[in-house]
Amino acid sequence: MNRRQMGIITGMSLVGLAAGLITASWIYRDGTASEESVTALLANPWTKPDNTAVNTAEWQNRVLVVNFWASWCPPCVEEMPALSDLQDEFAAKNVLFVGIGIDTPSNIRQFLETTLVSYPIVMGGLQGSKIGKALGNTQGALPYTVVINAKGKVTNTKLGKIDEDELRKQIKAAL
Repeated sequence: MNRRQMGIITGMSLVGLAAGLITASWIYRDGTASEESVTALLANPWTKPDNTAVNTAEWQNRVLVVNFWASWCPPCVEEMPALSDLQDEFAAKNVLFVGIGIDTPSNIRQFLETTLVSYPIVMGGLQGSKIGKALGNTQGALPYTVVINAKGKVTNTKLGKIDEDELRKQIKAAL
């Protein structure tokens, strides 16, 4: 291989690396959640998998950890035991976890027949996706987790599978 060919290969490699870095930063970036997005979250008429209404007034004045998930999403399913453990750990400290299923109602109901979680699950559907995007999930990817303090301000977001210790720190900071 001569110098010219080596230079072309090196140049193409650098362009590919730059494109990969730009793409990764776009995929994993979070948008900024506004106060209006938290208001929309609390005002939405959520329902449980059994189609009963959810009283979101019970979500207010607490640290709220909202996790957008789907039954067909492997990282979503993998993080559910950690989310349940953290809900149990922080339940006495006015912290509430809520799972918003971005899936069909039948898939969510079937999934919950075999998977126990210690926090409430609500049906998200298309409106849930819109609210997730308003809360900073600009790509609409899953899982997506939002920490909201008791004053209704988003303090942290995470696109992708959570790290249990990192989420624990974020919850403590929001208390």
